[in-house]
Amino acid sequence: MRAWAAATGLLIAVLYFGGLALDLAPSPILPLMLAAIGGFELFLFVQDIVLKRSGNARR
Repeated sequence: MRAWAAATGLLIAVLYFGGLALDLAPSPILPLMLAAIGGFELFLFVQDIVLKRSGNARR
């Protein structure tokens, strides 16, 4: 699931910034989706750090 979230976030970022570079009007939903997926990835990253420090890391 993490790989899919990262790949989806990268794809949406490329679409968004590609649209901006080509002077196209991107959908107003794209920045919201980028923020949501980025927040999800940050949460998982911090969760992995906390679990690793507590000794309950996933293997």
